[in-house]
Amino acid sequence: MNTFVISTSSFDTENNAVIHRLVNAGLQLVMNPYGRRLTEDEAAALLKNDVVGMIAGVEPLTARVFQSAKNLKVVSRCGTGMDSVDLTAAESHGITVLNTPEAPAQAVAELTLGLMLAALRRICLTDRQVRANEWPRTQGGLLAAQTVGLIGLGHIGRRVAHLCQAFEATVIAHDPHVTQTPSGVANVPMVQLLGTADIISLHTPYTPELHHLIDDQALARMKHGAIVINAARGGLVDENALKDALDSGKLSAAALDAFEQEPYQGALIKNDNLVLSSHVGSLAREARQRMELEAAENLLNGLIKTGIIHDA
Repeated sequence: MNTFVISTSSFDTENNAVIHRLVNAGLQLVMNPYGRRLTEDEAAALLKNDVVGMIAGVEPLTARVFQSAKNLKVVSRCGTGMDSVDLTAAESHGITVLNTPEAPAQAVAELTLGLMLAALRRICLTDRQVRANEWPRTQGGLLAAQTVGLIGLGHIGRRVAHLCQAFEATVIAHDPHVTQTPSGVANVPMVQLLGTADIISLHTPYTPELHHLIDDQALARMKHGAIVINAARGGLVDENALKDALDSGKLSAAALDAFEQEPYQGALIKNDNLVLSSHVGSLAREARQRMELEAAENLLNGLIKTGIIHDA
């Protein structure tokens, strides 16, 4: 019996009409049995035998995983990033890989704005101090007075630009892959962005070439007192170099929603001038519902194209 797997640690199957359609078409549903991100070995084991389709999270879908998935035809990523998927290996095995880039964009953009405001106004630190019976008179900064530098102008970066402009901030960007930028946003060289922006926010996919894009050299080029925001992928930031920059005062603050190793348990936890969140960028109720529906629709349409499911 043909099977499809949902490997994300949470997925609302009950209220997803497309999932019901897949089941009614004769496919057996297998859920992630661990309630967390799968390891490479667990993903390989889950995709063996009669699995023809997968709604994927961020588990590593490597060449070895695809080699073991003899009948897999379609992978539908529930999200934007494809850095966890070996696309070359998927293609060599005849596996179609799809994603949902539009669905989580607004949610990640809004979290990014929240992280900027939290870092500027020291919201999280002030909250902790008040709970400790202190009454700090911390002076922050206005987003309207900042130049925000966006690295990446895709679905999310463009929304962040729009939100920052609504706060009357100046927005610049660096993205060598776009030719047309939003109104009022200059596409500048990376060195200029690093040296000009008061807030630098990452919105680019992770690739091996971009590993530690923000390293000690990039941090050294930034303005004294700059703020770094990363709601993209953890591997883009050298966390040790970031800690040094925070400790030295080179950066006034930072905010991270993504880390190289998750769950994160590293030394940055001790930094009071850092806002941390647990990779929840897309976890807004409305965005999650749309993302899950689009992922299921992508899987259904992919399986129809392969002939495994007949369009009704």
